[in-house]
Amino acid sequence: HPCTITLVRDTKRGRVLLARKAEWAPGRYALVAGFVDNGESLEGCVRREVKEEVGVDVGEVRYVGSQNWPFPSQLMCGFVAEYAGGDVVVDTTELEDARWFPWNELPIRPARHSIAGFIIQNYSRPGA
Repeated sequence: HPCTITLVRDTKRGRVLLARKAEWAPGRYALVAGFVDNGESLEGCVRREVKEEVGVDVGEVRYVGSQNWPFPSQLMCGFVAEYAGGDVVVDTTELEDARWFPWNELPIRPARHSIAGFIIQNYSRPGA
């Protein structure tokens, strides 16, 4: 079950878009993620999931790495996507909240051995 996990960044304003599910611990946010549909490309999945879950459009989509994920037997494919426009509109059937955070005030510190941690550590800063 391949899925994508994506850091959406607005490099002009030095911020990144993070999302949270209602069942998570208070204050926990993460990258936008979702399963690849049958016949869909990974890049197409990034664009669709970001649009569906948080309502914004992305321009350039860049693959940065992958990681196996055992819940429930997935391959997480990591991407960085550049914000192209639109207002944040949260799909409340999927998420509780999504918002922009300054790159140096992120409310998350994922494990450094996770693909999310790798992406945040290497791509959340302007110029990365």
